[in-house]
Amino acid sequence: MDARTFDKSKLPSRHVTEGPERAPHRSYYYAMGLTRDQIHQPFVGVATCWNEAAPCNIALMRQAQAVKKGVAAASGTPREFCTITVTDGLAMGHQGMKSSLPSREVIADSVELTIRGHAYDALVGLAGCDKSLPGMMMAMLRLNVPSVFIYGGSILPGTFRGKPVTVQDLFEAVGHYEVGQMSDDDLEELEHVACPSAGACGAQFTANTMAMVSEAIGLALPYSAGAPAPYEIRDAFCMTAGEKIMELVRRSIRPRDIVTRKALENAAAIVAATGGSTNGALHLPAIAHECGIKFDLFDVAEVMKRTPYIADLKPSGKYVAKDVFEAGGVPLIMKTLLDHGFFHGDCLTVTGRTMAENLKNVKWNDQQDVVRPANKPLSRTGGVVGLKGNLAPEGAIVKVAGMTGLRFAGPARCFDGEEACFEAVKTRKYREGDVLVIRYEGPKGGPGMREMLATTAALYGQGMGGKVALITDGRFSGATRGFCVGHVGPEAAVGGPIALVQDGDVIVLDAESGTLEVKLSAEELEKRRRDWKPRDNGFASGYLWKYSQQVGSARSGAVTHPGGGAERQCYADV
Repeated sequence: MDARTFDKSKLPSRHVTEGPERAPHRSYYYAMGLTRDQIHQPFVGVATCWNEAAPCNIALMRQAQAVKKGVAAASGTPREFCTITVTDGLAMGHQGMKSSLPSREVIADSVELTIRGHAYDALVGLAGCDKSLPGMMMAMLRLNVPSVFIYGGSILPGTFRGKPVTVQDLFEAVGHYEVGQMSDDDLEELEHVACPSAGACGAQFTANTMAMVSEAIGLALPYSAGAPAPYEIRDAFCMTAGEKIMELVRRSIRPRDIVTRKALENAAAIVAATGGSTNGALHLPAIAHECGIKFDLFDVAEVMKRTPYIADLKPSGKYVAKDVFEAGGVPLIMKTLLDHGFFHGDCLTVTGRTMAENLKNVKWNDQQDVVRPANKPLSRTGGVVGLKGNLAPEGAIVKVAGMTGLRFAGPARCFDGEEACFEAVKTRKYREGDVLVIRYEGPKGGPGMREMLATTAALYGQGMGGKVALITDGRFSGATRGFCVGHVGPEAAVGGPIALVQDGDVIVLDAESGTLEVKLSAEELEKRRRDWKPRDNGFASGYLWKYSQQVGSARSGAVTHPGGGAERQCYADV
């Protein structure tokens, strides 16, 4: 396939490269050193979330160069550009976290606008940190041009006095420090060694969860989600992705051919099977929304309920992403799920083959214990469970991987915002058996639906992780563990029941029956609702104001536009 033989008459880039009237446009490309042949080849956007904010993004620009070589080798013309990333590890525990989830929408919007504005024909997207992964996949599905997703890779585990550690250990070390179980010198030593390389947080937090989703949903090449960022094989995956995108252009295989309801069910299954981040239940509905597919929190929870938990990964288990890759990678997990009836094999993938065809030659590795066979799981039900009840009519989500007790009841201790709760935890102004309620942290109320890792990690550091529960209309980090329920909806900002709870009300959480209840009558809740008044979230201008005006409920993915179901013309067909 080259410029002499490839028909661009149906590709978007014809609007900037073909015909006498596009001579001014072509002059810009000549100014950048492109040849005539390169100008008349298909244009492939190579989008990265590169920045110097955090190690998860720092290797993406280098990896993009390998992608570009692959595109060029297959007679395409790569066009590199960057978009933003807000890295959760740095935004955690302060007002910066309000920017995290909204950044997902900015990533998707900015990639869409760049591709639309320059009339690119295809997209290879590289992402490294939590919200950048779903944001990039959302852009692919919104545009529906041939696309391949690439994860930048995980960080290597650190070593602290002979023990492997991740950044989760540091967040929990803050709690140890607060109660005098860790000295200044110990804390400083740990922070120097916890993150020893480029790459995203190494355990089964949100980045690695969504990386596995990228393979399970069919948008990433097999094995590409598992290789750590420093491994040289990452360049080989990137080069191959660049070559593969040109095959997808030639065959006109598009993201919406790949991401079907069955593919979304596969994605939910791998989140459950690996004890992945509860954020998966937020991002999968948002991805589905771009395709015009209804797949909300309850649909995700239904798949999770029937999927076994089989991967022994941190934060609840023993291993990290590097160990999964060396044991057999994401295909090892998918193959055992497929063999035992928990995975759809007939879904198309970016290889041009079905999932079953991709996995045909994957052999079980019985020399490892990172992943269990799906018929001999760690637990019969997935590591993430959906909840519903009079406290969460629109649902909620809890990660149960590694938990021993799946039921908790206790008096509510209510906090309007994370800072108030964190201060109470820091000063130990709470009691064993309490259910800590953090509200007005939802998509609208925050705004931005912050994660609560600083608070939950401090509880664990104080030795209270299993002795209290926490519920919120905000989110939890993939590193959170313990009885922590997030995404409670409707959120407090719109008058959801979580806004009506008062100190001392008894809350019952039951992950076995899938319920979240407050022991109040419907009449009492209605009385309190009549007395409730909306609160000002403190933002009257800027992006967070705009986000709070547009964003929908967590149940449907906290999205900000009508989605593929309302689409009148797909960009790929312009």
